[in-house]
Amino acid sequence: MANQLAAQMYTLRDFVKTGEGLDAALQTLHGIGYAGVQLSAVGCMEGENPEVSAAAARQMLDSHGLVCAATHRFWDRLLHHTDEEIEFHQTLGCTYTAISGLWGTNDDPAKYHEFVGASKAVAEKLSAAGIRFGFHNHAHEFILDRHTGKTNYDIIIDAPHMMLEIDTYWIQHAGIDPAKFMLRFPGRLQVIHVKDKEVVSGDGPVMAPVGEGNLDWDAIIEAGRAGGVEWWTVEQDYCRRDPFDCLASSFEYLAARGLAG
Repeated sequence: MANQLAAQMYTLRDFVKTGEGLDAALQTLHGIGYAGVQLSAVGCMEGENPEVSAAAARQMLDSHGLVCAATHRFWDRLLHHTDEEIEFHQTLGCTYTAISGLWGTNDDPAKYHEFVGASKAVAEKLSAAGIRFGFHNHAHEFILDRHTGKTNYDIIIDAPHMMLEIDTYWIQHAGIDPAKFMLRFPGRLQVIHVKDKEVVSGDGPVMAPVGEGNLDWDAIIEAGRAGGVEWWTVEQDYCRRDPFDCLASSFEYLAARGLAG
C-alpha cells in the first residue's frame, strides 16, 4: 500500500509565513515520513504578490520528495477566478481542493443552498481539468433544524458533485460516530482530516494527536479503507505541545496501522 499520509499545513501556519519557513517545514515533514501535504494557511503563498508562487512551491515539494495532496482555497477565488485556480492546482500537480466552510452565513440554510447551486458549475469545470472539489466540515453544520429535521450538512450531502472532506474530530464533536458516518459515503471521501479528541481534567475535550485521544481509530481506518480514502490528512488546529512533535506522533500511530506503505 502506498503512503497515504499527508500533513495539513494549517497545523504549522505559524511556521510557514516565509519561504524559508515553508522550505524548512517541508524538510521536517519529509523526515517524519509524510508523503504529502495539504496547502492551507501558508502565509508566504497568500496575497496578491505572494513570496512563494505555485511554481516555487512545486519546486520545494519536489526537492523534498513530497506531493501536494490537496488544498483549501477561498470560495470567492474558486467562483470568480476558476481558470486561475485550475492553473494554480495544475502547477502544483494537485487534484483535490476544498473550502474550509461557509463563514459569515449565520448558519442560514438558504446560504448553503445558494452555495451548492453555484458550486455545481465550478465543480464541473474543475473536474474537467482533473480536480475534485469538496467541502470541509466543522461541528456547526450539524445543528439540527427542529422544523425540517435537517442539518446544513445534509444540504452538502445532497450535492453529489461535492467531495466530503470530513474531519474526524469535528464529526465526533457534533455527537456523531465518525466510522459509522463514513460508511454512508463510499466514493466521496478521497481526502479526510484526522485528529483525535482527548479529555483533559479541568479543560474538557481538546484536540490531540491521532492515537492520544478517545476516537475509535480501528473502526475509522476500516471505514476509510472501505470508503476509498486516498489521503489521510493529519491536522491539529491547536496543539498543547510542539506542532511538529504532534504531527510526528500522529504519523507514527497511523503508520503502525499500515497507512504509510
